Amino acid sequence: MGNFIELKAADGTAFAAYVAQPPARPRGAVVVLQEIFGVNAHIREVADGYAADGYLAVAPATFDRVQRQVELGYTADDIQAGAALKAAVEALPAPGVLQDVQAAINHAAQASDGGKVGIVGYCYGGLLSWRAACELQGLSAAAPYYGGGTTTIAAEVARKPRVPVLAHYGERDKHIPVDTVHAFSQAHPEVTVHVYEADHGFNCDHRGSYDAAAARLARERTLAFFNQHLG
Repeated sequence: MGNFIELKAADGTAFAAYVAQPPARPRGAVVVLQEIFGVNAHIREVADGYAADGYLAVAPATFDRVQRQVELGYTADDIQAGAALKAAVEALPAPGVLQDVQAAINHAAQASDGGKVGIVGYCYGGLLSWRAACELQGLSAAAPYYGGGTTTIAAEVARKPRVPVLAHYGERDKHIPVDTVHAFSQAHPEVTVHVYEADHGFNCDHRGSYDAAAARLARERTLAFFNQHLG
């Protein structure tokens, strides 16, 4: 359904983005932020899914500043490689990869005929979508999924979102202890927080931690949220 294009950030850095077009005029746009595994088959399927629901979907390759064409699976070696790439991106001088996310937001708004733009991200993309909701321009809503660090790093918890945020977490996620999720929810009464009886990565049907019921409910809630704020 989609294809890769090249976008350019404000500092002139070029990066790839997967773009999926809806079957009719876009009802808005959704920027889809990858996990630590690149814009792989799963992330492309997620983007295609939002396109099928009427949104122009843009999935920027947020590792391109450190390594292009990253497409990993979910083995232990893949996880190690992805974690190293995330660390390299996080070590970039500010604003780092956020300027690529901003460029993706700008493109999404333009390509959807000026439609409102939401952002959704998974794992590392969940953290970036939280930062985007707090720092970037042109968004109308954000839906981070199990964003590592959003509830456990003081500087992340201290951020203030500029747009409505719907956050999803797994109760059995060892990377994001559920007590920190509850503390985050108390610190941010303006954020809608949902906790599912599931593990980290529950949305990804390519992973052993996939939970169909949790993924379906989270997606229903996210679509309703986007329908409300992007319509």
